[in-house]
Amino acid sequence: MTLAVAPTTLREANEFVANFHRHSKPTQGGRFAIAAVFDQNIVGVAIVGRPVSQTLQDGLTAEITRLCVSKDAPKNTCSFLYGRCWRIWQQMGGNRMITYTLQSETGASLKGAGWTVMGQVKPHDRWTKKGGNREWQPVYGQLKFRWEKHI
Repeated sequence: MTLAVAPTTLREANEFVANFHRHSKPTQGGRFAIAAVFDQNIVGVAIVGRPVSQTLQDGLTAEITRLCVSKDAPKNTCSFLYGRCWRIWQQMGGNRMITYTLQSETGASLKGAGWTVMGQVKPHDRWTKKGGNREWQPVYGQLKFRWEKHI
């Protein structure tokens, strides 16, 4: 059996994230979501939206805001989802895609899908300061790497 991609709704993808993601909560929205299917079961999801950073919102750049797989997902499911998201975004006319990992994560799936580390992102509290609309999460306080795939 092989992995297959299937469309899914943002609601269904966020439900999967709520049940299986190690450290992040569901997203606030997105452009599209896909599922990885193995043996007729959803074993992973990816949610793609506009970049969270306003400086990267040029209309041609998308961000994988969540990627999540279950414990029983086959090896390389993450790389499979990263690759499919990139191909779909290109078919939609996009030319750059970004995502972030925690410094403590290896990034092996992104490397396997041909992505490149473009820099480090230091922790900040801009989203949760007075007047902000986000509830602080522990993941916000960790150093991250920004990965990129582009034409």
